[in-house]
Amino acid sequence: MEKRTIGLIYSGRKSKDEEVFARVAKKKDVKTVLINIDRIDEKKLEKTAKGCDILYNSSAEEFSVELVKTLEELGKKVVDSSKSFYYIEEKWMFYVKCRKNKIPVPETILLSQNITAAKEELIKFNHWPVVLKGVSGTMGEYVEEAETINRAEKIIKRFWKEDSERLPIIAQEFIKSPSYRVTLIDGKIVQTAIKYNKSGWKATGVYAKKIGRFAVDKNLSEIIKRLMRFVKIKVCGVDLLKKEGKWLVLEVNSDPAFDFFEEEREEIIGKVIDFLKKEITHESHEAS
Repeated sequence: MEKRTIGLIYSGRKSKDEEVFARVAKKKDVKTVLINIDRIDEKKLEKTAKGCDILYNSSAEEFSVELVKTLEELGKKVVDSSKSFYYIEEKWMFYVKCRKNKIPVPETILLSQNITAAKEELIKFNHWPVVLKGVSGTMGEYVEEAETINRAEKIIKRFWKEDSERLPIIAQEFIKSPSYRVTLIDGKIVQTAIKYNKSGWKATGVYAKKIGRFAVDKNLSEIIKRLMRFVKIKVCGVDLLKKEGKWLVLEVNSDPAFDFFEEEREEIIGKVIDFLKKEITHESHEAS
């Protein structure tokens, strides 16, 4: 059988995930080609992509979506596809889609881009403290907590000043809760992690200071199933909060971290590779 080749898209310096991916892939008789989005050469990219049976985007950078679109135009299959990013990378649309599908989420409003109107909307919303978020952004970028309307005004103005255009902003109720992460591959839960941060209010992603595990109850399992019906992402991490004992979905992250538990990193990455191999086989059967 011909050896399969996976193109691994990443950004910045090569991390342990990339190293483990290549090592595990080799054990599974799969060749890995690394593609760094920080060093893009269009002609070289096209040549490299031609030699790949499938590509996996492990970069959380927003720019990587443009690279994925480029690869798709070249006729290559990328996990996950650029279309899957629409509802998850735009926080307001994700909220709207969740409400439409009866997925429990924190109370959220979209703020006017007029500061006077935005302040009036926040006063009417009346959730203090309130969490202000840009509709786009990764790794906690454009996410701040405001205790008062004056503090909220300063944050909004700073967000707008830092962005070249006026960044649309949502206001979300603040929920005092650890962050619960569920990692999924092809719709199946492969890992859970509960993330704490006693020194600050953010507990997601890079802000987590302590990590444990938690069991998936029947209610959460049903929420995840409903969520995956419209979130067409094959490898993702779902972040949740708990309010009065009830689950609320905060966001879905493509390109999830695999380093919550070092002893499980290789196993989880191995499952990603197995899924990608299955996708290659599926593509081959469709083409024949």
